[in-house]
Amino acid sequence: GEHLRICPQGYTCCTSEMEENFANKSRSEFEAMMKEAGRSVQMILTAQHRSFDSYFQDLLNKSEKALYDAFPSVYGELYTQNMKVFKDLYSELRRYYRGSNINLEEALNEFWTRLLERLFKLMNPQYHITDEYLDCMVKHAEQHKPFGEVPRDLKVKATRAFIAARSYAQGFLVGSDVVKKVSQVSLSHECTRAIMKLLYCPHCRGMGSVKPCNNYCLNVLKGCLANQADLNTEWKYLMDSLVVVADRIDGPYNVDTVIGTIHMRIAEAIANLQDNKDSITAKVFQGCGNPKISTKGSSSEDKKRRGKVVLEAKSSAQALEMLVLDAKGNLTALKTYWITLPGNLCSKKIMASSAADDKCWNGMTRGSYLPEVMGDGLANQINNPEVEVDITKPDMTIRQQIMQLKIMTNRLGNANIGNDVDFQDASDDMSGSGSGDSCPDDVCGKRLSKSPSTRQPETHAIPKQSGHGINGASSRSLPSAFLLLLLSVAFIAAQHLCR
Repeated sequence: GEHLRICPQGYTCCTSEMEENFANKSRSEFEAMMKEAGRSVQMILTAQHRSFDSYFQDLLNKSEKALYDAFPSVYGELYTQNMKVFKDLYSELRRYYRGSNINLEEALNEFWTRLLERLFKLMNPQYHITDEYLDCMVKHAEQHKPFGEVPRDLKVKATRAFIAARSYAQGFLVGSDVVKKVSQVSLSHECTRAIMKLLYCPHCRGMGSVKPCNNYCLNVLKGCLANQADLNTEWKYLMDSLVVVADRIDGPYNVDTVIGTIHMRIAEAIANLQDNKDSITAKVFQGCGNPKISTKGSSSEDKKRRGKVVLEAKSSAQALEMLVLDAKGNLTALKTYWITLPGNLCSKKIMASSAADDKCWNGMTRGSYLPEVMGDGLANQINNPEVEVDITKPDMTIRQQIMQLKIMTNRLGNANIGNDVDFQDASDDMSGSGSGDSCPDDVCGKRLSKSPSTRQPETHAIPKQSGHGINGASSRSLPSAFLLLLLSVAFIAAQHLCR
């Protein structure tokens, strides 16, 4: 076996060509194992996203349909003529949830303003009300509170629920995207040799039925998957953060209660306006003057519109509870994925022997394996006896994905306390810096702020997702984007210096 370059050079069944074929075969088989393991995690995360997304969209659709079904019977044709106001609201809510760069509070304020303008006209058909008069009326609306406390209450609750919902949904997509990218990282030359020695060198020694020693397998895989293991900390934080936000979605920011009753709150607001029509009209006239009398009189249609909309909410709280319970179980199970991956591959795919076996393949012959098992991550591979690992050269693709995990965890931390963070389109080859300070539970939220979302959202980069990215960013995102670029350049420069 003196011609062998990877396997032990004793008596052998292999030619040089066979050894080379085995090396190529072991490489492709191991990369296939990695992709298969990654696909199973991706399937879990995308299934959770799909379930929640379907549930949330269904809530919005049912709320919108309930509005459309009930309002025409009360407001007649003039409702139909102005239904675009309601359509636009639900359209904006959907766009925000999907990741569009929309200020949700401004969208809600715009809805109430447009609704008030139209309803004020409907309630006062005997007057000719110009656009200039409506502008004056809107300026006085804040102090008169024509819709009661509904707009303020809905704004607080809806923004929190939507922030939590869209961050939660995005978290699953980011997690799945990270797994996909990391699972496609190719083996180094040193790892190809080590995997070949582990899987096929027994065949060259006539020991094809002898299983690799478990600790031997672990050392090979811990060396070859050292960069992947470094995802562990930020991956755990992401899983924990998703669990925390899941509790918010089914708790204080309950999406079933808030999103599923938007139509009822709108009806309640309109009822408040109807009940206080005379006093509000008098206050507007006092502040803006008396409008001119219209030549058109009040019709029977106007009287019909003075009725009130009665709506009921159909709770889906049990479905939400089951969704959250299922998600939390899966997220908890996935927390240790990256550091348990070598052990899982050794036991389930490579079928290594038990740790106590003294008649297993130890890399040289049939016998016991004596070296200790290395720790997890790149820094612990300096003395790995099976794989030569350069701990000064971390894999850049994986380092970028670690950054993406940090950014998404920071976003979830903000969502946990009701603070918004804009989605900002980031190219895949740019490593962003999110928070630089992530944490697994409520501590994250407590450290950031205690106030609800009534301020301008912060901006952080996230990986591209189809249908979720936004082209460009508002002016307030520039400092954050500049910081991301600086950190990215500094990080890449540091890697070149290490080399």
